[in-house]
Amino acid sequence: MDNQKLTGNLLLLLLFQHFIFNYGTEVCSNTILPGMKGEQGGKGDEGEEGKMGKMGPPGLKGDKGVKGIEGPPGFKGKPGITCDCGRYRKVVGQMDINISKLKNSVKFVKNVILGVKETDEKVYLIVKEAKKYKEALINCRLRGGTLAMPKDEDTNSLIASYVSQAGLTRVFIGLHDSDKEGQFVYVDGTPLQNYTGWSPGEPNNAFVNENCVEMENTGFWNDVECDLTIYFVCEFWKKRRAAATVT
Repeated sequence: MDNQKLTGNLLLLLLFQHFIFNYGTEVCSNTILPGMKGEQGGKGDEGEEGKMGKMGPPGLKGDKGVKGIEGPPGFKGKPGITCDCGRYRKVVGQMDINISKLKNSVKFVKNVILGVKETDEKVYLIVKEAKKYKEALINCRLRGGTLAMPKDEDTNSLIASYVSQAGLTRVFIGLHDSDKEGQFVYVDGTPLQNYTGWSPGEPNNAFVNENCVEMENTGFWNDVECDLTIYFVCEFWKKRRAAATVT
């Protein structure tokens, strides 16, 4: 009985192997291998519009365009308000009068109370401190000015009158020949030119070392020793007037 089962099983196994050997490849090729490439299909319908992309960088600046046609003229404006010019002129005129009075008051304070003299461009101050020439020059510079330099007759007369009114007989002025004997120059380095105020017979260098200059209350100049100690006159440009100190 057992031999019959074994023999039957062997027959089934042989039949199965025979089937696989003869028909298995064909069956597998029909189900696994790809078929021939088909023909190209028709064009499909257009799809929906995609989302907007990110904004790109700005482009280069273009050339200037052609000038456009001139536009039409604007509408006529409303009439202006009539100016009461007479009244304003009166106010401005009164202000000018007040300013003029104020200037005169300031000039009075400077000339009478403070004891200074002035021209259109400069202010002159007598310093009643007896000093040697170099000390006087330094003192004027510390005040913001320099020793007075009368370069024309009007300025010389103004300083002379100022000295006389102050009750003085002489003062140092900014003139010397310390660099070269006989060649007098002002303290700003400019030489004597069209105007001089020498007394008759001056300069004479009578005491050999007379290298500095004094002005008498008459307006005449004399060469004197620089070590002489006398009062002196400073001058200041008006634009630097605030730097001057009065003593």
